[in-house]
Amino acid sequence: MTTWTDHTADRPISLTAPSGIDRAAHHRLDEAWLAAAWSHPSTRCFVVSGGQVLIDETPDGRTELVMTPSFEAPLTEAHRYFLGTDDDGVSYFALQKDSLPGRMDQSARPAGLREAGLLLSPRDAGLMAHAVALENWQRLHRFCSRCGERTVIAAAGHIRRCPACGAEHYPRTDPAVIMAVTDDEDRLLLGRQVHWPEGRFSTLAGFVEPGESIEQAVRREVQEEVGVTVGPVEYVASQPWPFPSSLMLGFMAHATSTEIDVDGDEIHEARWFSRDELGAAFESGEVLPPYGISIAARLIELWYGKPLPTRGAF
Repeated sequence: MTTWTDHTADRPISLTAPSGIDRAAHHRLDEAWLAAAWSHPSTRCFVVSGGQVLIDETPDGRTELVMTPSFEAPLTEAHRYFLGTDDDGVSYFALQKDSLPGRMDQSARPAGLREAGLLLSPRDAGLMAHAVALENWQRLHRFCSRCGERTVIAAAGHIRRCPACGAEHYPRTDPAVIMAVTDDEDRLLLGRQVHWPEGRFSTLAGFVEPGESIEQAVRREVQEEVGVTVGPVEYVASQPWPFPSSLMLGFMAHATSTEIDVDGDEIHEARWFSRDELGAAFESGEVLPPYGISIAARLIELWYGKPLPTRGAF
């Protein structure tokens, strides 16, 4: 496997730009430090619930996470997650609640990461991605997979411990490959999943299986989904994708065959596109571009040579 030389320095992929936050993992087990950080007047926190947070527009047109000083935060002890510190020494926490708090000014609104990730600063988007990933894991892994006992939260939200058998459970991250496949004519292969609406096409993707390298996963997924054989594979970039717990590993891949045979289970339709054909399909509305937050959009852009038409969040 080689690495794609263009990379993404000029247009960072959403959720991957430097956030300026040090996760400071060495503090997660230091209860005295965490208590002092929580009580410090500069500390800021926000609530996450069901994958959503509150966002608000500033007078100068920016979008920000709604954060409050810790002394104004709603009460919660167990579900308080330390996210890190910034260069000024400000500590950040997320609070997992059953619902988002109301705002008296009525200007704030709830938003999920697919929408907010495009609007927030790299700092706020990074904090939100971290919090949403922890919340998803915490909600789905309350019991010990070894003995079935209810586990307790530790390490400021980054470990669950079993009081019965002593097992420690850590947040899971599922590696998934996502690839822009091209052929000898420099056409791009896009597919439409069975549950997607008419016209929505994107790059192929799939999870890495146990005992499999990421290169093998790229070739297997393309072969299984559309019957196309892949040769050279070039790594581009990765993107956290906490829906609920994936890490997307992006690739450019070159096909050594072009005949399409969709599996019908995951992929309903797949097509090869030249740049002119894809541009015309965008223009007519026959093909809807991927959402801007997704690494799929960036992979297609690397081949397409210019930004794709924009779409709203879903």
